[in-house]
Amino acid sequence: MMAAQQIGMVNRCGFKWLALASAIVIWGNLNLAHAQAWQVRSQEWTSADEEGYSTFVQAIGESGCNTPSSCINSDANPLRSGDEWLNFDADCADLIYLLRAYYAWKHSLPFTFATAVTSRGRGDIRFSSKGNRIVGRRTITSGANPRAVFETLKDTVSSAMFRVGPGADENELSDFYPVKIQRGSVRPGTAIYDVNGHVAIVYKVGKDGRIHYMDAHPDFTLSRSVYGAQFGRDFPEMGAGFKNFRPFQVEGGRVKLAANHQIPDYSTEQFYGNVNPDPNRDWRQAQFRFEGTTVGYYEYVRLAMADGRLTFDPVVELRETIKTLCNDLYDRQRYVEQAIAKGIDRKQHPSRLPANIYGSDNMEWEIYSTPSRDARLKAAFRAMRVDLVRLIELYNAKDPRINYGGLNLQSDLKEQYHYSAERCIVVYRNSAGRVITMKLPEVTQRLFKLSFNPYDCVERRWGATSSEELASCANTATEERWYHAQQGLRNQIDRDYDARMDFTVQELEAGGAGTGPSTQANVDILSVIDGTRMRPVLEDNALPPQAQKPSALKPAAVRTAPKVQAVR
Repeated sequence: MMAAQQIGMVNRCGFKWLALASAIVIWGNLNLAHAQAWQVRSQEWTSADEEGYSTFVQAIGESGCNTPSSCINSDANPLRSGDEWLNFDADCADLIYLLRAYYAWKHSLPFTFATAVTSRGRGDIRFSSKGNRIVGRRTITSGANPRAVFETLKDTVSSAMFRVGPGADENELSDFYPVKIQRGSVRPGTAIYDVNGHVAIVYKVGKDGRIHYMDAHPDFTLSRSVYGAQFGRDFPEMGAGFKNFRPFQVEGGRVKLAANHQIPDYSTEQFYGNVNPDPNRDWRQAQFRFEGTTVGYYEYVRLAMADGRLTFDPVVELRETIKTLCNDLYDRQRYVEQAIAKGIDRKQHPSRLPANIYGSDNMEWEIYSTPSRDARLKAAFRAMRVDLVRLIELYNAKDPRINYGGLNLQSDLKEQYHYSAERCIVVYRNSAGRVITMKLPEVTQRLFKLSFNPYDCVERRWGATSSEELASCANTATEERWYHAQQGLRNQIDRDYDARMDFTVQELEAGGAGTGPSTQANVDILSVIDGTRMRPVLEDNALPPQAQKPSALKPAAVRTAPKVQAVR
């Protein structure tokens, strides 16, 4: 398999392997009659081109379209005239490249892309612990057929193309470079690579520093969310984080990509911090400082990306975080629906788990399981609790970064939690066809019971524990044994792509290395609100007696979190 990876057999964001030789046969059989030839009239992308591309991506992202094809053929795309022939089905890595290629074609700009990678270490190129090396490239010249290019991209590029460390400044250069965390550098069109083999694209940066992204999935749907701790930091060699397309010039049909040191906003700060960013130090010791104050990485991103001085209202932060979590639950629901619709839950459970549950080469597991997605979800719940504790500490310390205008923070936080959480509704159809409804507090309670295993019934996929809810579950006694034996793996939030995990059910029950922790992270928000002493606002005469509650609590100002729709 490694030899095939080195010469061009690559995967897509979900699971698809295609030999380069086979791809060439496919190109020759395409019906290309309706495609207008790609004319290249510029040697490079200018700053105006980059700005135009950002505007294009932002319009797509803000349109609310729910598949890449519907996006490109919607009113959000002013370039769409005559493109009815275009099949824009894309998963996560495809989306990043296809949007860029489409814009380049429509504006007669040059385009280049990596065609093959090889691992710097051992193992799957999607999850190699030492990152990858680019070993092949194709550059588009005038006269190319865009339809052929788009189909080639979908069969060639993969999330492995993003798994290149920040210091890799060698031939072949990668398509991307890590950017400095600042407005204008992280912008619509910036890619966000997650080491779980997933890629998203920024479509908006709010004035409050929130980075909004969209991502495509193997079923060619789109979801949207807000950047946060669900994108974990890891060894720099894996290349996780914010990346922009690398500048390049085309001269005489040959492409010359800019090296890292030639790019003004190239930066390794997201890996090594902005305080003594030494690549030779342990990346875990990276420090981030903003205006003289040491902060955590995710707080630093918000502060650095804000348009002006950023202050935090804990009530607003809680509301917005719950909205994001509800979007993520909706995203997860679609994956569970796919597994049930395909009848994976009715198949016999394999005798062993995959070699690594987070990065498997088993097609059923790769497409229909959710261990990485569930780990990201749990990380986001954990981060919400950690962030709220931090905001309350800052409030009690009278930190100027806190901008709260109410009279009783504890009461307002509790009211906001109940208001938002009650409107985040998860709906699924059980094995008997009956609709089951849960609200966010119940999902929180069963978060570590949610099964990532596609061979489990839908009730177990949504963490059912009561005999009433499980009455319709069709799990066999063996599958129930597997479910209980995997509790340690469900407790695991931090993913390890090198760990051996091909356990039998007996090995999971025995415990030991790789089977996961016995305890679960604390994700309870109400206990933080109820159990933390908060200083009275009026103890220092900060507000007059007639001060009003913050507007964040007014129903008109609270956008209802999206309801997860029932299975169709």
